[in-house]
Amino acid sequence: MVKYTLHYFAPRGGGECTRLLLAYGGEDFVDKRYTQEEFKEKAKKSMPFGQVPVLEVDGKMLPQSFAINRYLARKYGLAGKDDFEQATVDAIGDSIKDFFNETREWLMVAYGFAPGDKDKLFKEKYTPAAEKYFPVIKKYIKIAGNGYLVKGGPTWVDFYFAELFDTLDNFVPDFYKTYPEFKKLNREEGVQIGIDRDTFVFMVI
Repeated sequence: MVKYTLHYFAPRGGGECTRLLLAYGGEDFVDKRYTQEEFKEKAKKSMPFGQVPVLEVDGKMLPQSFAINRYLARKYGLAGKDDFEQATVDAIGDSIKDFFNETREWLMVAYGFAPGDKDKLFKEKYTPAAEKYFPVIKKYIKIAGNGYLVKGGPTWVDFYFAELFDTLDNFVPDFYKTYPEFKKLNREEGVQIGIDRDTFVFMVI
């Protein structure tokens, strides 16, 4: 049996999609969560790029969150039904990276990780990024016609969006009223059922 250890920080963040995928796969994995201090003192030097998340697979270290998620997606049949759909899923995934890059400053302040004017950054960073990317995501959901992002059914990007939407719902007023199409992909009503962040029960609806 393959032994998995996920190395990441205590917050959900960039490691959460991987946690959801491992739970979907029924893996009894080690969820190694570091504080910032622990990581700098004990773990940073042992990571391939000096950062996390890293998925340890039978002692071999796989870095970079999207590489990890795609690896697990192929293993669990969540990569897309054919080559074109897989490429589409990857393109949607890359758009998530772009969204995070464009809203990172606002998110850091919203989480309390950095000082700043949250309301000002919301208008300057979040609003234009949401207006740029979310209409495109809505189109993918409409074309798929099944509540997911592609016609072949759930893929790893559905897991990623479940985490993203759950996060945004905490910070963006009336998020699901503005984007009702995203409701099915949220953690409580769609891709992932369960409030306990350390215990995941997956259900496809």
